Amino acid sequence: MTSWLPFCSACRRRSERVIRRVLTFVTQFVPTRKLALWLAGAAVVWLIPVPAPWSLILSASLVIAVFAAGLWDALQLPTADAIRVERRAPAQLGSGDDDLMTYTISSTWPRDVRAAFAERVPSSLGGSAVCTTPLAVAALASTQVSTPIRGVRRGPAALGAVALRVHGPLGLIDVVRDVDLADQVDVVPSLSQVRKFRLLAVQHRLRDAGVRQVRRRGGGMSFDALREYVPGDDPRHIDWKASGRRGTAQVRQYTVEQGQTVILALDSGRLMTQMAGDRSRFEFAINSCLVLADVALQGRDKIGLLVFDDEIRGWVPPSSGTAAIRAIRSTLAGCDARLVEPDYALAFRTLAQRQRSRALVICLSDVIDVRASRAVVTQTRHAALRHIAVFLALRNDSLVAAAQPAARGDERDAWRGAAAESLLDARAEALLRMKRAGVQVLDVPPQAMSAALVNRYLSIKARGEL
Repeated sequence: MTSWLPFCSACRRRSERVIRRVLTFVTQFVPTRKLALWLAGAAVVWLIPVPAPWSLILSASLVIAVFAAGLWDALQLPTADAIRVERRAPAQLGSGDDDLMTYTISSTWPRDVRAAFAERVPSSLGGSAVCTTPLAVAALASTQVSTPIRGVRRGPAALGAVALRVHGPLGLIDVVRDVDLADQVDVVPSLSQVRKFRLLAVQHRLRDAGVRQVRRRGGGMSFDALREYVPGDDPRHIDWKASGRRGTAQVRQYTVEQGQTVILALDSGRLMTQMAGDRSRFEFAINSCLVLADVALQGRDKIGLLVFDDEIRGWVPPSSGTAAIRAIRSTLAGCDARLVEPDYALAFRTLAQRQRSRALVICLSDVIDVRASRAVVTQTRHAALRHIAVFLALRNDSLVAAAQPAARGDERDAWRGAAAESLLDARAEALLRMKRAGVQVLDVPPQAMSAALVNRYLSIKARGEL
């Protein structure tokens, strides 16, 4: 008796596989609404006032004819290997940038194919539901379908399988083909703002982006060369000794000092998680860091980065060249804002240990509550003793709007406005204390922070403060 058990188990497994294959084959065929309407029309024959046997025969004949038409329709559908789908998607997409995913549907079937193409775009690429696109593929030909995508949330975005619902010639039976395409799009910090500033600089239209032209004074410049005096030159720049030796008036020509150090200290704490439009404040700060890094590197300065919240999330030592902005972008790509309190003491203590020489330190953060304000004021005051400290406070427009008195507000709006006004007063007091301690403060909305950073950097360079 026991010798039959392995044989029975093998038969059971084999039969289960056969049943599973049969069910998979059958369930891929989907009856359409048109088939249901044809069957309903065949059933209406019962209502015709004819003798019972004839009505039964006529109705049964029509039902059999409809099923036969459906079977013929199913047999005319293309096989699984007759249609091939290929997807072409960008390997990387900048946060906030737009691009296209392109699908190529190729057919080796000798007849035209009508189908519906369905895909699910991840939410990090701007998708929210299943997108269905009707298409027609000619016999032995191919067609393309494009889907717009947008970098919404940084990180890897997995692109799953797509589905083709192929319609039969009569439209009675459809077949669903799942195509497994394992692709991935990495949403990384965008360089679109960097390219925009470069293009405007080439076209001398930086004023369109909010960047002001700064008059460069001689006191903060490095000596470059001597040249002959021309009318309009500043008489204070005349080198009298060189003029006496050469017999003509010689003017000293100056250039902005280069090779200096700029450190970006980026807060990734809870206040940076707040949304400003369709993106978080942290995303705006990342774009501003990349823009300023590119401007500083174009000026042949060294640029470094420190990302912190309750711990040090990333550190890029000051360096120059294209490798510096690549390292900064790579570090920022792996960071995201978290719902934790930033440890300013840890951040500035780490900065003091790793950057001992004088540098321009720009902290991108915000202050709201009293405890955090005291910590920021204390640490930036200490940093201002050694470095040039700039604190960029990201203004919360929603909080400012909540503090405005409403024309028709209830008691709840009044309490909300009073709380918002109290927070704004504490924030203004903290920023004022920073200014009194020698910290340069910028209070701007996230949308304007890139131009504000570039303007302050150019102003500091022009005055020769470093």
